[in-house]
Amino acid sequence: MLRAKITAIEYYLPEKILTNIELAELFPEWGVEKIAVKTGISRRHIAAAEETSSDLACAAVHKLFNSGLCHPKEVDFLLLCTQTPDRALPSAACILQDRLGLPTSCGALDFNLGCSGYVYGLSLAKGLIETGQAEKVLLVTAETYSKLLDPKDKTVRTLFGDGAAATLISASASDLDTNIGPFVMGTDGSGGPNLICTQGGFRKEAEAPLYMNGPEIFNFTIKAVPIAVDSLLAKAGLIKDDVDLFVFHQANAYMLEHLRKKVGIPHHKFVVAMENSGNTVSATIPIALKVAALDGRLVSGMRVMVVGFGVGYSWGAAILRW
Repeated sequence: MLRAKITAIEYYLPEKILTNIELAELFPEWGVEKIAVKTGISRRHIAAAEETSSDLACAAVHKLFNSGLCHPKEVDFLLLCTQTPDRALPSAACILQDRLGLPTSCGALDFNLGCSGYVYGLSLAKGLIETGQAEKVLLVTAETYSKLLDPKDKTVRTLFGDGAAATLISASASDLDTNIGPFVMGTDGSGGPNLICTQGGFRKEAEAPLYMNGPEIFNFTIKAVPIAVDSLLAKAGLIKDDVDLFVFHQANAYMLEHLRKKVGIPHHKFVVAMENSGNTVSATIPIALKVAALDGRLVSGMRVMVVGFGVGYSWGAAILRW
């Protein structure tokens, strides 16, 4: 039986940078240090006016192809996670298939899921491979949340950055290479109004920029994530000490530190990697994995827990063998 494994991750951040110095000038009541302490972010990358999620996605995938680990014609399925597609239709994944030169025999689909999207995407890729539908799956997460923000809302402008990540998931005949799963998922749509944007939708209501009820998002996260971690450990037959590294959605430093303490994870096993990219929504986990690997914190053979949580409300957690 074929097993799914992560073969490569690459990411791309747009050229334009928004620093804490610039934000402090816009919001004098929040100094540079206060922004850094509250968010854990020094700068975030912002897409240009004409730059879209598919543009960022293309750039991330081209970096992966340029690594030589995969040729476009070898991709059997493209999964694109984005909440900021170029258009309502056609599917952004279809446009991306053409732009990347993937074969017309390649399946392609979008799914609209934010902070938990990477974990859900890994689950979909695993299913495609282990049911024999594909041997190479390209999972792309790409977001341009900056286009949804109210420029006068400091609570969201200090957090969100734009970016994209491309993950290649491949089939392996060896059980030793099995490195994706098990999974734990959850959904509570009653929390939808606490992180919402009505721009671009078809329900007849006043269009408004992205709104985030920070305290309610925090309360949801502090409750749901520890339960998900414990449920996943039980499902995998593991204890916390068996996990070498924890990579959570990079929401903000304040929330991550509260989660780290509540779950009981030591600093050396907990990745915080948003200082130079900000909260890139569905792309934060793969970016953090790549950064940890480049820094030497994530090496072959490690057991990693990834946890995504947020808009929806939606959450997901998975065990990976790196």
